[in-house]
Amino acid sequence: MAKHSETSWKQDHPSTLFSNSVQKADRMLKQVKSHPEEIAIEHTFNQIEHAENARLNAEQYGENLDTVQQNKEYLELIKQQLHEVQEKVKKQ
Repeated sequence: MAKHSETSWKQDHPSTLFSNSVQKADRMLKQVKSHPEEIAIEHTFNQIEHAENARLNAEQYGENLDTVQQNKEYLELIKQQLHEVQEKVKKQ
């Protein structure tokens, strides 16, 4: 049986996967803000959906709930900002 390194375990951990998904959504949002294009907005919404699924898994796992809550709040902020960018693009 293969041994899992600590790094591997952390990557597979639901709260870490959620954190990584939120960070990726944040990076994508920053890119959309600097280059607001419909396709980039669509990809960012898809990443947010992926992060929401990771959040559900992390909540079911039930560990690091403070971290999960912080990431959940940050994800909500990302969604709000993305909607603002989307509205600006629609008005153009």
